[in-house]
Amino acid sequence: MTRNNPDPDHPQDAPAEHEDAEQAGANDQPDEAKKDSGNDQQKQGEETRKKRRPTVLIIAIIVIIVLALGGIYYWLSTANIESTDDAYTDGRAISIAPQVAGRVVSLDVTDNQFVRQGTPLIHIDPRQFINDRDQAQGVLETAKAQLTGQKLGAEIAGKNFPAALQAAQADLASAQANLTRREADFARQKSLPKQATTQQEIDSANAALLQAQAQVLQSQARVVQATPVQQNIGQAQAQVGQLSGQVDQAEARLHQAELNLSYTVVKAEHDGWITKRNVEAGNYVTAGQQIFSIVSPEVWITANFKETQLNLMRPGQSVAVKVDAFPDLDLHGHVDSVQLGSGSKFTAFPPENATGNYVKIVQRVPVKIVIDSGLDPTVPVPLGISVTPTVTVK
Repeated sequence: MTRNNPDPDHPQDAPAEHEDAEQAGANDQPDEAKKDSGNDQQKQGEETRKKRRPTVLIIAIIVIIVLALGGIYYWLSTANIESTDDAYTDGRAISIAPQVAGRVVSLDVTDNQFVRQGTPLIHIDPRQFINDRDQAQGVLETAKAQLTGQKLGAEIAGKNFPAALQAAQADLASAQANLTRREADFARQKSLPKQATTQQEIDSANAALLQAQAQVLQSQARVVQATPVQQNIGQAQAQVGQLSGQVDQAEARLHQAELNLSYTVVKAEHDGWITKRNVEAGNYVTAGQQIFSIVSPEVWITANFKETQLNLMRPGQSVAVKVDAFPDLDLHGHVDSVQLGSGSKFTAFPPENATGNYVKIVQRVPVKIVIDSGLDPTVPVPLGISVTPTVTVK
């Protein structure tokens, strides 16, 4: 096979060169078109970015304004409030204890039951106390009978003693008259001559005189004995007073016996819920032994604020309270009072800051918060659960 001559002047090579030129021109045209198309896309991207710049700037300004307003709102909403999570519900828990000892014969309530004031809780065996009451009743009746008799005796004494004095005085007068007569008889016998009388008559007159003198002395003694009329009457009346006091003592013993009998039924002193039940039917209880606690419906908040939070806190300021156990409760109240002393001051062993090295510790002071609204009667709030109060101090 004959190889073509590569000489460009050769006439057979002209068509090939023409084809190569056309092919090269065809290859150059797409590159230029691509370059023009890239320039157009770049221009369009720059125009799009120019159009987007005001929108992005507006969004950024809006975001900055929203953040600034949110910060201002947060500052304004928190500038005048004080809050603490060291707070809990508080209330009155009344300890119930029997006032007499005995065996429990009836238990009338159960755990966490709501009771009204005066509701019987337990019954203690009353037989011993019934016997004590009956015995005290008998002692009282005896004392009253003795008092009645003594009152009658005092009335009689008021009449007998004056009469006895008068009788003694009359006997004395009679004895004195008899003495006068006997003295005259003796004097007459002594003055008679011996022929006109006998020694026997003289001795008889002398004996009668001596007897009359003795009767006078005896009557005088009776008068002396009967003279303190008022004293004797007063003594009788004093005995009346003594017996009257015994009657009062007997009545007091009867009242105490009746009171002890009433104590055999232990009743609720307040409305509330039975808690910490510590008794069963058949147990022997003693006076003063705690067997129940009754939690009253009244509930408040005890919040232990730091001492640095008390500068602007005053009674009457409004409080919002959130209860951890019941998130749906929206409680509102007010500051009732601030305890005049930190919690550490009332501990069993208060700190002695005047001894040893001193390290300053921020103290907490209990604040009582009264709940005004938000409690649900169907949802009793237990005592001691955690709450978060927020006080508006201005």
